[in-house]
Amino acid sequence: MEKKFKRTLVTSALPYANGPVHIGHLAGVYVPADIYVRYLRLKGEDVLFIGGSDEHGVPVTIRAKKEGCTPQDVVDRYHNIIKESFEGFGISFDVYSRTTSATHREVASDFFKKLYDEGKFVELESEQYYDEGEQQFLTDRNIKGECPRCHAADAYGDQCEKCGATLSPDELINPYNADSGNPLVKRKTTHWYLPLNDYQQWLEQWILNDHKEWRSNVYGQCKSWLDTGLKPRAVTRDLNWGIPVPVEGAEGKVLYVWFDAPIGYISNTKELLPDTWEKWWKDEDTRLLHFIGKDNIVFHCIVFPSMLKAHGDYILPENVPSNEFLNLEDDKISTSRNWAVWLNEYLVDFPGKQDVLRYVLTANAPETKDNNFTWKDFQARNNNELVAVYGNFVNRALVLTKKYFEGKVPACGELTEYDKGIIDEFVNVKSEVEKLLDQFKFREAQKEAMNLARIGNRYLAETEPWKLAKTDMNRVATILNISLQLVANLAIAFEPFLPFSSKKLRGMLAMETFEWSSLGSLTLMEEGHELGEVGLLFDKIEDDAIQAQLDRLERIKAENAAANYKANPIRENIEFDDFTKLDIRVGTVLECAKVPKASKLLQFKIDDGLEGRTIVSGIAAHFNPEELVGKQVCFVANLAPRTIRGIVSEGMILSAEDNEGKLSLLTVSPEAKPGSEVK
Repeated sequence: MEKKFKRTLVTSALPYANGPVHIGHLAGVYVPADIYVRYLRLKGEDVLFIGGSDEHGVPVTIRAKKEGCTPQDVVDRYHNIIKESFEGFGISFDVYSRTTSATHREVASDFFKKLYDEGKFVELESEQYYDEGEQQFLTDRNIKGECPRCHAADAYGDQCEKCGATLSPDELINPYNADSGNPLVKRKTTHWYLPLNDYQQWLEQWILNDHKEWRSNVYGQCKSWLDTGLKPRAVTRDLNWGIPVPVEGAEGKVLYVWFDAPIGYISNTKELLPDTWEKWWKDEDTRLLHFIGKDNIVFHCIVFPSMLKAHGDYILPENVPSNEFLNLEDDKISTSRNWAVWLNEYLVDFPGKQDVLRYVLTANAPETKDNNFTWKDFQARNNNELVAVYGNFVNRALVLTKKYFEGKVPACGELTEYDKGIIDEFVNVKSEVEKLLDQFKFREAQKEAMNLARIGNRYLAETEPWKLAKTDMNRVATILNISLQLVANLAIAFEPFLPFSSKKLRGMLAMETFEWSSLGSLTLMEEGHELGEVGLLFDKIEDDAIQAQLDRLERIKAENAAANYKANPIRENIEFDDFTKLDIRVGTVLECAKVPKASKLLQFKIDDGLEGRTIVSGIAAHFNPEELVGKQVCFVANLAPRTIRGIVSEGMILSAEDNEGKLSLLTVSPEAKPGSEVK
């Protein structure tokens, strides 16, 4: 029998405060968590929503070095940007704090010290890479070297960004400090480890047997880790940024960020409720839920529960609704490549359209597999669904009420069989939406809410009250009464998903609030109730706004290509006399055509300033022959003729080829006469 809890504690993954947050964060973690919390609040349940910034760890120190400032400067700036972005999108945290707070330092230190004093850690010595010039141990992300898989020269110690391989620093060829460029040596260091292997059997029972209801992606990743066998994991590291290890003789060591960060959920709760926080973390009547992305599954399902189990005083998560990743325009979102839609920039570019992005991200939620965001789909969903379906129904129902009944809810007369059929379609919406939300199926729940608007649109289109107004106002009154009840239901149903729009709609209906328990009711709007000021609920998004975003991404793509491009190595030196033997000339392309039955070959007729010549070139895959006619090209004129597919070729067309095999024809200005020598 499923346990009934008195309260629900919801946490969302703490974003790194080394940069702004983007749509991948919003889709994967924060919108789903916010939908669920708003839903519970509407039901009148006791719920707490905990958030905050993760401000320790290597990503922060890397950003600080890059910007020439202190780590504290970095986290102060980005914590505020992130917090304001979440507020802008209506992410309704009860508290949004940070892991550099005094409360967090105390809670995290005490947590470590309790486990340390009770002998829950093991102390191990290992060899790690050390930069003697900088006099510091390096983290995986601070180390670069040659990738052992694809041999890219600048792979990181945890991943090669060229081929995508997951690596360890020991696998790199000729590792070096990514910041200083210094070569590295191995040096012994001592750290404390949480022996996850001691919790293997307990975790197998708790996850694999007791929580089979978890999402398949969560359950599957946990099973994979458990099947492989757990090993001790370091909880400290050599770093000068973080919470100092509270043990004598541990100078220069801090709590590892993966150990430090999840304790932030506890410390942020304590900061909010200093006197009552323990009932949210230590009372068995509290249900704990972690909303995360798939890169955090292991930490929240295996590592953090093991920490809580080792401590002994805390409850464990009942569920961990984790999403997969969201891609952008068919490419992986990457903060390092600036390939993202940043929330703080979106709020500037699309003012007042927070709900549009919330809607689109929920409609494309990567709940069980990676999904894709495109600007064209964003525009289409806004224009074809929010505007043309939801907004259109609301506007027609309210405008017609203003026109025919002075903006007051008309009386509902006798229902026809058609009316009853329409009503039957939406009376069960509450139970259906609830069932889906309780199962964390937010995409389907929002779709079910939108079906209400589709029903309403169809109802008005098929009853045509604007035509009946000439002959039967009683019938018009009934139609509009039913339509207004539907509109009011939409304000409730969409409250968790689109809070800004629902608030705006309640203003148009002149209704302060609705209870979730009223969803599905046909008496939400009393006869004679006067509507507020009517306006458009949603606006169309024009092509130029979308094109501006696509152009921005194209610029970023070009900048990344330029920044990452490395030419092929220079060949061996030659003598000057060898070069002078080449006779390179300018020629005008008179004719160009594909060679029959030869997919790679083009046949050129060249005006070389003398008698003309024919050249066969293997560049058909890169150019359309029609586009080359009239070009001033460069060619090797004194190459010995040779026969290719029965055609005598008298030279070689010159092209530039990058390291990815892309060709660009070598051309000169039109002023150069055919036969001009290239010196």
